Amino acid sequence: MSAPTERAVNLADVARLAGVSPATASRALGGHPHVAAATRERVLRIADELSYVVSPDASRLAGGRTGRVAALVPHLSRWYFAALVDGLAGALRAAGLDLLLHPVGDADDRVEYFRRLPARRAVDAIVTVAFPVDDAERERLEGLDVTVVAVGGQVGSHPFVTIDDEAAGRQAVDHLIHLGHSRIAMIETLDPEQRGDQPAGRRLAYERALADAGHPLDPDLDCTVEWGGEEGADAMARLLGLRHPPTAVYAHSDEVALGAVRTLRRAGLRIPADVSVIGIDDDPLAALTDLTTVHQPVREQGTLAGHMVATALSGSDPGPGIVLPTRLVVRGSTAPPRGLR
Repeated sequence: MSAPTERAVNLADVARLAGVSPATASRALGGHPHVAAATRERVLRIADELSYVVSPDASRLAGGRTGRVAALVPHLSRWYFAALVDGLAGALRAAGLDLLLHPVGDADDRVEYFRRLPARRAVDAIVTVAFPVDDAERERLEGLDVTVVAVGGQVGSHPFVTIDDEAAGRQAVDHLIHLGHSRIAMIETLDPEQRGDQPAGRRLAYERALADAGHPLDPDLDCTVEWGGEEGADAMARLLGLRHPPTAVYAHSDEVALGAVRTLRRAGLRIPADVSVIGIDDDPLAALTDLTTVHQPVREQGTLAGHMVATALSGSDPGPGIVLPTRLVVRGSTAPPRGLR
């Protein structure tokens, strides 16, 4: 059997080449549980080879919109992502929409998900949750002809809700500079599982704040680690090993900052008397541990993204995007350096 040419691929083509009935092909593409694994795999493979996309017209004829929204989430176990999804789910639920979660944190899983995306046109909208989407992935999303909304970042020209990472970073670093610190270390976090250009805002904030204050950049004070508390603790240990350790530390996230705090305390240093520490995000643990940080409205971002999806699906314009403000939250982990007290 040969693949169809010179016309749009339809469900009957997929079924014929997979050797099943159209009804079985439809159930396989829709993830119906009563389809043999081998049959489902064969149908999905054929659909992928043909770049088959479920027709929106056919979907409407079968009963209208699906009422489902897919959220692509890199890390379900982390507070930040869980809070975004919680806000998103609440807004969608209020609009009568169901949320489907698709973990895409593992690099291999992400490649496979986007490879099979055209065969999974079983939702009305897709929300990308705080990860960089490369050009190839963006093209796959746009080829589905569904609503795309980004939260915690941006995807091309699609509607988005996010914060200004550079502005948040400036609030943190400027706070340390205003206290009188000049030897300020940075612990930058990168996620090796996420391809594409990493957000540079929090790094740019550090470099520009020091430059504006007339303080030279010292490469010894610049640490880049994978995301996590243990990684923050290890980075702080390296900084303490310097001949001239920093008097203050700016971490790209609260969890990394708290890892640094643990190392400082185990070394017998007082916070903030000996070393000041500041993070970003305002994780619930920040308040419990008296960590100075920069608050970002995480759950609100998810809620607004859900409203954007519901607005778009109702036929109205959700607008181009929203950048929410952040604010400095001063607690007990920052103070002027000893020489200025």
